[in-house]
Amino acid sequence: IFENDFLLDHALKIKLCEIANECDVAFVKTSTGYGFVKVASGDYNYAGATAKDVALMRKHCKPSIQIKAAGGVRNLDQILAMHAVGATRVGATATAQILEEAVKRFGV
Repeated sequence: IFENDFLLDHALKIKLCEIANECDVAFVKTSTGYGFVKVASGDYNYAGATAKDVALMRKHCKPSIQIKAAGGVRNLDQILAMHAVGATRVGATATAQILEEAVKRFGV
């Protein structure tokens, strides 16, 4: 688990990908969601998974390593965006809402 919100330098994220490659891990994960606090504006103080970070991780991790986007993924469009840039798994607490949205959109 990288906790990308706390890694302000992309070089650190790339280094973690390189370490994951050397260790031949099965998965890397963007974040845990630790520290998610809703602020007065209604937003959260934590971004969690971003498509930009997932794309960076996909670029620098070898193809055999799966990427899990977690933290802040709250709707179907976000899941589809994460998948488009290389996430193979998503961690979300809004699973029921996301599945309802998928059924409405795709009739699955």
